[in-house]
Amino acid sequence: MFNVKEHLRALVESHAPSGHEGPAREIVREAWSGLVDSMEEDKLGSLIGIKRATERTSPLDLGPSPRRIMLAAHMDEIGMMVGGIQDGFIYVHRISGVDNRVMLSQPVMVHGRETLPGVVAAKPPHLLTADARRKYPAFKELIIDVGLPPARVAELVRVGDLITLDVPMIDLQGKRVAAKAMDDRACVAAVTVCLHELQSMRHKWDVYAASTVQEETGLYGATTAAYHIKPDVAIALDVTFAEQPGVEADTASEMNGGPVIGIGPNFHPRLYEKLRGVARHYEIKVQDDATPGASGTDAWAIQVALSGIPTALLSIPIRNMHSPVETLDLRDIERTGRLLAHFIASLDADFLTAIAWDAPKEDTAKDNGGSEDADVHDDDSDDDENDD
Repeated sequence: MFNVKEHLRALVESHAPSGHEGPAREIVREAWSGLVDSMEEDKLGSLIGIKRATERTSPLDLGPSPRRIMLAAHMDEIGMMVGGIQDGFIYVHRISGVDNRVMLSQPVMVHGRETLPGVVAAKPPHLLTADARRKYPAFKELIIDVGLPPARVAELVRVGDLITLDVPMIDLQGKRVAAKAMDDRACVAAVTVCLHELQSMRHKWDVYAASTVQEETGLYGATTAAYHIKPDVAIALDVTFAEQPGVEADTASEMNGGPVIGIGPNFHPRLYEKLRGVARHYEIKVQDDATPGASGTDAWAIQVALSGIPTALLSIPIRNMHSPVETLDLRDIERTGRLLAHFIASLDADFLTAIAWDAPKEDTAKDNGGSEDADVHDDDSDDDENDD
């Protein structure tokens, strides 16, 4: 039986920063094997699992090719690289998104000629000026100590070697967990949930599940994957801010409140309406997120690929984003995967006509999502707040 927590644990505990996603890619490849009909990689390294429409029963079928829906969740994580070595201590540069405020005292792995465990350190507070003690250390002030003599460090470590956080996933109370790289491997796990759900459903569209690379450095994997897949419709998945002190209420979403559906110019309004209708029909909790400009997610790149791709965004609420303890509720991953599966099962051959800009609005506002034959087996019965 599929265990989403253990799948997530394997993903977030792997070391795969932007541009070096190989370890995460192999975990995804193993998890998706048997759930999809084939897998491809584009030339930038995104992994694409293809699940063919269930109506295509024979490779000799000469009927029209099914439409393509792309699911995109990025598998890269924020990371660092060696910026310099002095007297056996390692100085760092960030690759993307690492917050210097939370780096002090963190355990790390230095991926040199050998993989070396290390700790992030800085000048002791006793030796700081009064003014310096009131500030967080800048990146140039952080050092990594791997506990080896300077000559040995010089043999094993070079400028440009990768550095990643080395923290396990922590089980909190109930269904909540904390780890590094929930952004965005929680959404990769949601796509895996979707592929498991689709095993018992009928669907008329081909599904292209893309685990994309280099989102944190510029949405590059989503860009190349969209050109590789050429989808008719796309749904990007990423994380968003959950409620916590310091996060304004109008930008925060509720943990265990279900996936968050993006609203704004980056997202096709008819896809929003369709997702809402499917969620309502299957009693899956969802939330809204108004994004008036760039979403900063793979959706931003996919939307304007080729001649334009109708795109939606589903987000999972997390706390402590871009830190070693990104925190979420596993039920939001599960709900996101189920919503994706039911949405895919609801798509018929005429869906693109229904979401055309000049189509009557009511065509996509049906509570049942527009499908008569999608399997109904999800009553969201795990929504009890006391469910562990």
